[in-house]
Amino acid sequence: MAKARKNNNGANLGFEATLWQAADKLRNNMDAAEYKHVVLGLIFLKYISDAFEEMHASLTSEMDQGADPEDKDEYLGEGVFWVPKEARWTMLKAKAKQPEIGKLIDDAMAAIEKENESLKNVLPKDFARPGLDKSSLGEIIDLVSTIGLGDKENRSKDILGRVYEYFLSQFASAEGKKGGQFYTPRCVVQTLVSVLAPYKGRVFDPCCGSGGMFVQSEKFVAAHGGNTRDISIFGQESNHTTWRLAKMNLAIRGIEANLGGEHANSFHRDMHPDLKADYVMANPPFNDSDWQGDQLRKDKRWKFGVPPVSNANFAWVQHFIHHLCPTGMAGFVLANGSMSSNQSGEGEIRKNIIEADLVDCMIAMPGQLFYSTQIPVCLWFVSRDKQNNRFRDRRGSTLFIDARKMGTLIDRVHRELTDEDIEKIAGAYHAWRGDPDAGEYEDVPGFCKSASLDEIRSHGHILTPGRYVGAEEQEDDDEPFEEKMERLTQKLMEQFEESARLEAAIKMNLEALGHGE
Repeated sequence: MAKARKNNNGANLGFEATLWQAADKLRNNMDAAEYKHVVLGLIFLKYISDAFEEMHASLTSEMDQGADPEDKDEYLGEGVFWVPKEARWTMLKAKAKQPEIGKLIDDAMAAIEKENESLKNVLPKDFARPGLDKSSLGEIIDLVSTIGLGDKENRSKDILGRVYEYFLSQFASAEGKKGGQFYTPRCVVQTLVSVLAPYKGRVFDPCCGSGGMFVQSEKFVAAHGGNTRDISIFGQESNHTTWRLAKMNLAIRGIEANLGGEHANSFHRDMHPDLKADYVMANPPFNDSDWQGDQLRKDKRWKFGVPPVSNANFAWVQHFIHHLCPTGMAGFVLANGSMSSNQSGEGEIRKNIIEADLVDCMIAMPGQLFYSTQIPVCLWFVSRDKQNNRFRDRRGSTLFIDARKMGTLIDRVHRELTDEDIEKIAGAYHAWRGDPDAGEYEDVPGFCKSASLDEIRSHGHILTPGRYVGAEEQEDDDEPFEEKMERLTQKLMEQFEESARLEAAIKMNLEALGHGE
């Protein structure tokens, strides 16, 4: 029996697709971009209310020991948001069918922000607007009410967080190109995280979208027996709406992060100017021509060359490198053109980065992974410490991986990498790096190749993996050449005969219809 493929872009809970379909039916004529905040806002409200109610019940049962279920500090001390009575889910659910439900939700969001400083200016508060059908809103509340967090089993499965993630991916798909600004497909993030393996230290994403890199980093640490408190998270996002989504997404998971006091442009207003991160993970906007680079011609970050005003790709690369500590590593997504472009000085910048021996690994990804673009993409990994004592000395070499043939189509236009694909990619990298538990590394024709700096120079400092990995080896079927030629020639003759027979039959039919010669 074929092994079931695990979905890497969604929650994979069994009911998430049904939940999405039910919610989407209530959208009426509302734009996905607008509807997104209705549904995700309510999911977030349900989450913090459930967590509050659970702790409230626990404190109520301990009142004889001095516990006070109405003491705000009891909750904040445990990392639980304080939810005022008028904002609790039970109250909203009881009034879901009332015409003023929109205003009640807006008031609840405002009350929660007032009581929790970290949520200030984060929550959506536009549920009372005339264009939002209140009967549909009531139905969405009933729908979201079916997602439970209160029992231990659901908490361990991260039900609400996973539903939130699934809905993020579905909204990205529904919005198309616009949706890509807040959501990087989960399998792409997992590949970055699996290669970088951020067990401990400072993790930074200067274009963090809805925070998917951080969620997967924490999951990785937890899944490998590490302590999630060993990583500190820093981020920045230029779009205010997306910044709010990130704050909610991380709060759903109970992840503490410094995303700056507000949204801001990383190039022009760096919210973490002194940060030197152990890991940088990012999916910056591809080929951005509107980054106002003309205002930054003499910026200190451009150590490898001034990036062109017409394309921000190598501005991002240098921004990432600038924020790495002396032993830091960065993994990021870029358009394939970044590996070979020589326009506007990009080739010279790439050459300087290569000659500084910073490029650790290059991965060519399959097409159709993103909701936002059909542009082919690659993953760059740069390291400031190729001589790391924990692993083998990698100075003067770069690993190339060609993963273009990997992945599985999940619908007509979208592909995703399976867990097995990601394990194969990350396994090759960790073996090449010399991780003790990863086994011995070997070049695999058509898949991976360890190339020297001299080899890269001989290719004009082009980093396209296909130039290095070569062709996949074909299995020898042991059939002697002469016998194979005779067999194939005989088959070809048979096909010629069949072609002639079909041609004669078609002509006969045409003549019978009066269209012959």
